[in-house]
Amino acid sequence: MRILIPGGTGQVGTLLARHLYKAGHEVTVLTRNIKGHPEQRWRTLAWDGVNPGPWADEIDRSDAVIHLSGRSVNCRYTDENRREIMDSRVKPTLLLGQLIAASPTPPRVWMNASTATFYRNALDLPQDEFSGEPGDLPGQRGVHEPRTLPASWAFSIDVAHKWEAALRATPTPNTRQIALRTSLALSPDRGGVFSVFANLCRFGLGGTQGSGKQYISWMHEHDYCRATDLLLDHPEITDETNGIVNMTAPEPLPNKEFFRVLREAMGVRVGLPAPAWLLEIGTFLLRTESELVLKSRRAVPTLLLKHNFDFLYPTFPQAARNLVRRLKTAQ
Repeated sequence: MRILIPGGTGQVGTLLARHLYKAGHEVTVLTRNIKGHPEQRWRTLAWDGVNPGPWADEIDRSDAVIHLSGRSVNCRYTDENRREIMDSRVKPTLLLGQLIAASPTPPRVWMNASTATFYRNALDLPQDEFSGEPGDLPGQRGVHEPRTLPASWAFSIDVAHKWEAALRATPTPNTRQIALRTSLALSPDRGGVFSVFANLCRFGLGGTQGSGKQYISWMHEHDYCRATDLLLDHPEITDETNGIVNMTAPEPLPNKEFFRVLREAMGVRVGLPAPAWLLEIGTFLLRTESELVLKSRRAVPTLLLKHNFDFLYPTFPQAARNLVRRLKTAQ
């Protein structure tokens, strides 16, 4: 297949491009920073995510588009950063929709990144594609939550909703639209979220964060790539969920258990806990947001399981052992 990956130079985009290229597909990645990625094995073209350019011809010759662009949320939610986070997701999605709708030979499927943060702060029930409840948006007062959430939490939910709204904004009758509500995609790549978690444990900081009851949804990189293969081959399975699929492993863990398993896999005995008040101070000093740590994300992949997707790493202990071994080998 000919596969176009706008925004494909981040951690998830790189591991997916690597997988698809190795599988024999013709892969083209679009990036805002072409000078930073000059020697990839697959084709890499420049785009700005806002305006059509020479890259737009790739739409007409692609069998699939997998859009993954978006500014990192690992920052303080200042007004400027909020605008960049929102615009870097919504504007490229709107642009791609317009180009796909106008294409004389549109791709068969358009997958667009979304996030498991779409769902409410769930401690009680798993959230899936069929019965999951959206989180409260800015200005709502406890519609789905027992209390009004912090403004930063409502902002991240707002981003998820507007991102998916941008995907649906332009009808593409000849192209299936799929929103990938993605959890943490774990790989041993340097700078990825798993390497950050591993470093916390290595330096004795991988203890319970906040109450430790908040859930962490995650997915091993190999399962993320294999689930993408399934959707490329059978995009019609998402018709029953209106184009929604949760890209996550079937067993999310509470924060306390997640880090206990990771410390065990790394052979680390001690992990200092970080209560919520300390996290607020720490994330402020690190110029990031406590929401990324304290919000409960309990997404589950009911659609994938319904269609007999066979997870290689269905539980975190299995995934953690594999990732830690590969992380140590790469060092």
